Amino acid sequence: MKRLILIPNKHKTIPSWVILITDMIIVLLSIGLVMILRVNFKKPAEFDIHQILTIFGVILCIRFIFFLLFKIHASLLRYTGTKDITRIFAVNLFGSIIICIGNLFFFYLINKTFLVPFSIIILEFIISTFIIIFYRLFTKILYFEYINTPKEKKDVIIYGAGELGFTTKRSIYQDISNKYNVIGFIDDDPKKVGKKIDNLTIYSFKELKKLLETKSIAHVIIAIKNFPLSKSSKVTEMCLEYKTKVLVVPPVDRWINGQLSFKQIKKIKIEEFLEREPIKLDENVIRKDLLNKTILITGAAGSIGSEIVHQVMKYDFKNIILIDNAESPMFYLELSLIDYYQRKPFVMFIGDICDVQFMDNIFTKYKPDVVYHAAAYKHVPIMEKNPLQAIKVNVLGTKILSDLSIKYGVNKFIMISTDKAVNPTNIMGASKRIAEIYVQSLGKKYNTCKFITTRFGNVLGSNGSIIPILKKQIDEGGPITITHPEITRYFMTISEACELVLHAGAMSNGSEIYIFDMGNSIKILDLAKKMVLLSGLELGRDIQITFTGLRPGEKLHEELLNDNENTIVTKHKKIKIAKVIEYDFDTINEHINKLINMIYIDNEFAVVNQMKQIVPEFKSQNSIYMTLDNGNEES
Repeated sequence: MKRLILIPNKHKTIPSWVILITDMIIVLLSIGLVMILRVNFKKPAEFDIHQILTIFGVILCIRFIFFLLFKIHASLLRYTGTKDITRIFAVNLFGSIIICIGNLFFFYLINKTFLVPFSIIILEFIISTFIIIFYRLFTKILYFEYINTPKEKKDVIIYGAGELGFTTKRSIYQDISNKYNVIGFIDDDPKKVGKKIDNLTIYSFKELKKLLETKSIAHVIIAIKNFPLSKSSKVTEMCLEYKTKVLVVPPVDRWINGQLSFKQIKKIKIEEFLEREPIKLDENVIRKDLLNKTILITGAAGSIGSEIVHQVMKYDFKNIILIDNAESPMFYLELSLIDYYQRKPFVMFIGDICDVQFMDNIFTKYKPDVVYHAAAYKHVPIMEKNPLQAIKVNVLGTKILSDLSIKYGVNKFIMISTDKAVNPTNIMGASKRIAEIYVQSLGKKYNTCKFITTRFGNVLGSNGSIIPILKKQIDEGGPITITHPEITRYFMTISEACELVLHAGAMSNGSEIYIFDMGNSIKILDLAKKMVLLSGLELGRDIQITFTGLRPGEKLHEELLNDNENTIVTKHKKIKIAKVIEYDFDTINEHINKLINMIYIDNEFAVVNQMKQIVPEFKSQNSIYMTLDNGNEES
């Protein structure tokens, strides 16, 4: 049984009554000083003892009442901030105003004399307010600079000598458990380099390496808004060489009660190494496209689908219909939508997109204007073992939805595809390519609905994404498993992928395949090494990497275009149109219907062979279906 251990605070707080008495003593001394100044340090002949006692009594009484009423003595002196100072000033000012009002009342209604001369009221207010604020700030400085200074502190450097950097420094020293010492700032502004903040030197980026070499620096804290990812990557890579951890100050909107706490400063994310600058979109284009529309989203509880849901929720649509066959994820999606979008209309269905009657009923009742089709099987090794299910969901499911879109007058149909559809080497990629071909040819035959395909690579944060898997393996002590030392992948964050999906849908004329700028491909081995370093571990000593070999159907390098495709630029530099081979609808429909009918025969080799007839560039890799590429068809 665990016991609760109470750790005593080694620094006792000053009781509030002591602070109150101190404040009143300051007021008392301030009155005395003001009266001495008023008579120019001479004997106060103009005041008799009764007047002196009245002056002292009135001011002390009003101050005491207001101090008690507004509890300015209740705050901890060591944490005195701007709000505390403002409150002290306001309370003292209000008290002085009350004394002035009492003065006027006494003069005009009683005996034509002032209880307290106005000069004394004004000067006492200035002096007492200044001293009360000053001694609080002095106590704060004394505490954090001397009393609360641990014997052993780790050195840190703050990258950013602006307001955010200064706030970060302040939060470090305000943290009662702080064991860090800020030794300087780094800034890219040449006008700031060489100058000082709080007696700390501002260095240039070029000087960072020398500081890391000559000093034992525990952390470099990035405190710059919208810090470029390319620069962040350089800083992190340099720091990792010297086993210095990089921390990032969160955005202002994530601060607790508008105040930055040192505990909120987090480790840099691996996404910083992708060297992808944030994508800027014109939200007005999307807003206009979705205005007063009924929107249907399949796979709504999945990684991509749920993000599309959340992004669509920002706009003024008419209604949104959400479909998925996963009960628990739909339950949690519903809870999040209720929490964040209470006034937004939505309808949720648990069901199978391959159920024609189920989907027909939904289209009949709600008549959607826009369809985002994100439902799909996407895991390559699993689909390689289950080709019939891949065809059923990825091909038949897409066919049912696109046919119903024509039948019920849908305006736009946006399909989420994958870079694995390009020169496919596996069942999953080939099934998505067949789905692409079908919706494209359908859109060419029937121009009543705009069919749009979006094609992109791996999405960070999605279910089954490589980074969560690697993180889990690192947390468990390894080994880290990678299929091949040379394997590479394109990466994109889930939010920017879905933003591009919405933008592509808004700008489309129909029947296009949009490909997104994925940046440079990343070697998975390099990614794993950097994640190990970011975790504070040493590769080869603390954790090992093992190579397991390519999985069935897995490519060494992904592609966004096949050998016979090129691109057409669009208005958005991050979105391009793939110029692909066009297919006759009637011909391709016949082939796909044959493929769909074959899934009920339970002959996987025959099904896969038919897929290869539809997609000639489909060449299996590391798979039992490689024999079909050699002409050895099995039945």
